[in-house]
Amino acid sequence: MLFYTFVFLLISQRVLELLIAKRNERSLKQKGAIEFGHSHYPFIVAVHSLFFVSLILEVILFQKHLTPSWPIFLSLFLIAQFGRLWALTSLGTFWNTKIIVLPEGDIVKKGPYKYVKHPNYIIVSIELIVIPLLFQAYMTALLFTILNAIILSIRIPAEERALNSLTEYKEAFAKDPSQINDVKKV
Repeated sequence: MLFYTFVFLLISQRVLELLIAKRNERSLKQKGAIEFGHSHYPFIVAVHSLFFVSLILEVILFQKHLTPSWPIFLSLFLIAQFGRLWALTSLGTFWNTKIIVLPEGDIVKKGPYKYVKHPNYIIVSIELIVIPLLFQAYMTALLFTILNAIILSIRIPAEERALNSLTEYKEAFAKDPSQINDVKKV
C-alpha cells in the first residue's frame, strides 16, 4: 500500500508540474518567447513516463519491498524535493519542462541557480536513482540513470545554445570577464 501511495503522490506532483509548465509556456509565448528543442522533447516525455511504468512493473513483478536502508533513501528523496521546489520557485514564470526562451529576458541567478546552471537536472538525476533504490528496483535505477544521461547530453547543450542565442546567458554565468568573447555591452 505504501508503494502505491508513494507512486500516486509522485505522479500527482508531475501532473501538477505539467500544468504549471503549460501556464508558464502560454504566458511566456504571449510575451514573445521562442520554443527550442522540439525534436528531443518527446523522448524526454517518454523516458519520464516509462520510468514510472518500469518502477511499477519491477516492484510488482519481482515483489520488491521498501529497502531496509529506507531512512537514507527517503532523506535523499526529501532533500531532492526541497531542491525541486527551490529551483521551480526561483525560476518562477520562467520554469518549464520545455526550452522556452524570452528574447533579452533576464537570466535567473538566485536560489540554486546562484550556484549551478541546471539544478533541476541534478535533482531529477538524483530522483531517478533514489526512488527506485527506495523500493529495491535496481534495474529501473540503472536503466533510467543511463537513459537520463543520454537525454541530458542532448538537452543541456540545446538549452545552452538557445539561451546564448537570445539572452545574455553567457555573461550572466561568466566567472571572469575575460571569459566573455564578442559580448555586446549595455
